[in-house]
Amino acid sequence: MSFEGEKKNMASFVVRASNRRAIRHAVDLSCSVVREKDSTLTSLRAIDLSPDGMRVELYGIDVDIGDRFFVCFRATQFGIWFYTDATATRILHGRRPKDRGRGLGLRFGSLSALSRLMIRGALRRVPPHLPQREGRIDYAATVGKILAA
Repeated sequence: MSFEGEKKNMASFVVRASNRRAIRHAVDLSCSVVREKDSTLTSLRAIDLSPDGMRVELYGIDVDIGDRFFVCFRATQFGIWFYTDATATRILHGRRPKDRGRGLGLRFGSLSALSRLMIRGALRRVPPHLPQREGRIDYAATVGKILAA
């Protein structure tokens, strides 16, 4: 058996980890993201959305993980506005070939359960965001799968 054949057989045993609580959906939404500490307008465009958070385009502003923001956006066909606070969880520098420039990952804070449910319902009509890289390998689950085989 060639090395490529062995590699393909090993790939069938690898278990990918999933840390996401909700599926992200590719969107192109107008929004307003303002940093709490200095009221700086940080973004006006959301790239993807889930009931738990969003990724927005990041303009020429430096932000840090943990910075707090005020966010407002409309995500349903009824034109309902959603207002919440959010925390920066990820900064994307736009270095990958498929990146659309700099971005900022936000996790919603005070968004109510009803608002999250409404967003989830509106996103059912929107295709999920395709991952841009392979998921992390869950080594413990992979070893368990190999031992069980």
